[in-house]
Amino acid sequence: MHTDRKAQWAVRQSALPAVVRPCPDCPGTRHRPTGRIRVNASGKLLDVWLLLSCAGCDRTSKVPVHERAHVSTLEPSRLVSYETNDPSVVRELTMNAALAAKHGYRLDWTGTWSLDARTPLFALGSRAPLRIQVTFDLPAPVRVERLLMLGLGLSRPRVRRLTTDGLLRLPPGLGAKAHRDFEFTLHGPAAPPAPATELPTTARWPHPEALGA
Repeated sequence: MHTDRKAQWAVRQSALPAVVRPCPDCPGTRHRPTGRIRVNASGKLLDVWLLLSCAGCDRTSKVPVHERAHVSTLEPSRLVSYETNDPSVVRELTMNAALAAKHGYRLDWTGTWSLDARTPLFALGSRAPLRIQVTFDLPAPVRVERLLMLGLGLSRPRVRRLTTDGLLRLPPGLGAKAHRDFEFTLHGPAAPPAPATELPTTARWPHPEALGA
């Protein structure tokens, strides 16, 4: 009786996405968060903005988070986090897809993630199924096929052949872009032949767009 083989991969955050929208002062379109949130109070009404800096000219611009919101509608702890420029809230607002859609800009995830592929310490040629849980520290859209190529150390034709032969079973398709946790199963001796100790514990791919992400 064998013990199920399991491994975990993690898509780690290495940077925040760029906000892509026109700059009124220069031809640039890429903006980065300044790390600051501005709160303006008019009586009991509040305006809250995420502050951005243009990568081309350093012009500061604002993304409205709350407009003319009554102070009673905000949790006190949330208001404090705005007033103190809480890094976790800056991160949350910068990656907020709903906020991007509301204000008509897009997020560029290039260079924002790396893959931590923890290879199991047993014979990779075993025929016992290998279950791999992929977790995401950030909602970067990563193409599944390229994620598998990077994590397994296999070529694109080899990954596609595994799928065709039914040895690689995963919920999303190879061409899909995943940004949430998922699990897939590898059957048979399909993993790379090199010993586990010779494989890197962390695989980095600095440009997700080069992966088709």
